[in-house]
Amino acid sequence: MPIVNAYVAPSAAEPLVPAKIERRDVGPRDVLIEIKYAGICHSDIHTVRGEWGEQQYPLAPGHEIVGIVAETGSAVTRHQVGDRVGVGCMVNSCRECVHCLTGEEQYCLKGNVPTYGGVDRDGTITQGGYSTHVVVDEDFVLRVPESLDFAAAAPLLCAGITTYSPLKRWNAGPGRKVAVVGLGGLGHMAVQIAHALGAEVTVLSQSLSKKDDGVRLGADHYYATSDPATFEQLAGSFDLIVNTVSAGLDISAYLMLLSVDGTMVNVGAPAEPLPVNAFALITGRRSFAGSMIGGIRETQEMLDFCAEHGIAPETELIGADQINDAYERVLASQVRYRFVIDTATLA
Repeated sequence: MPIVNAYVAPSAAEPLVPAKIERRDVGPRDVLIEIKYAGICHSDIHTVRGEWGEQQYPLAPGHEIVGIVAETGSAVTRHQVGDRVGVGCMVNSCRECVHCLTGEEQYCLKGNVPTYGGVDRDGTITQGGYSTHVVVDEDFVLRVPESLDFAAAAPLLCAGITTYSPLKRWNAGPGRKVAVVGLGGLGHMAVQIAHALGAEVTVLSQSLSKKDDGVRLGADHYYATSDPATFEQLAGSFDLIVNTVSAGLDISAYLMLLSVDGTMVNVGAPAEPLPVNAFALITGRRSFAGSMIGGIRETQEMLDFCAEHGIAPETELIGADQINDAYERVLASQVRYRFVIDTATLA
């Protein structure tokens, strides 16, 4: 098995450190990718710190991966050596259930195999993109369009598809009023995508400190949720609200901002439950829903859409020795808007 350089969490309570990890040999349908950039997602922090359940350590996180195909298996037909490719949040699924067969592998009834911290087909624990190389089944490798900046493309594999999927599913577009809760790593992507889809976009953020950014990214309106007047003024306004915040919110208060038959979709994943007052739902036939990334087909559609419309996350490029500091800055909301690791610094 190939041994490669990586950055790993030794336990839930320790900082990440340099390490060596094993990758499986390239099988007939596998693609070996030389990783160029890996995004840092809030999910990485939740996972390595054990906030979403127990993990096996050491663990290399990272599910926002872009790189160059270095080798292909004998049966690979979709990718060639030298191709620009990406890997998102999953690297396998059962391929047989109704959801896999309809291109929604993220909802595989047997559970998809996450890019890190999951049990791979050979029984080993998957290791993510904070490393120099990864081996992935060709069906879960995506094409990265040439027009996308390579480093900036990495967060699209999670933040991009996590926001694109619900915006498409709930018909964001011309004549629709869409609110985005939070202007962080997910929120700043949701604003750009909703704007490109033709919706009227409003940002609901705790303060007005990022208003200039929000407007520049495509928001038509921007309100501070710390001001109680916001909830009075905007009551019944929106067809769709996308909540990107991974923290506890008064969900019922936000539901009251929906028009009749409006939907609030949660894509943020706080560790604590989110209570809902039934009257916030039944008084307007409102819906409270959730959404999780997208299937491989939809993720490729998102990458092509972003390339066509010139959409990209705003990123800060860091070396591997800055990962632990970056985690703390993510938790303190001190990044605009996604960290990306230059994996050359792992060599």
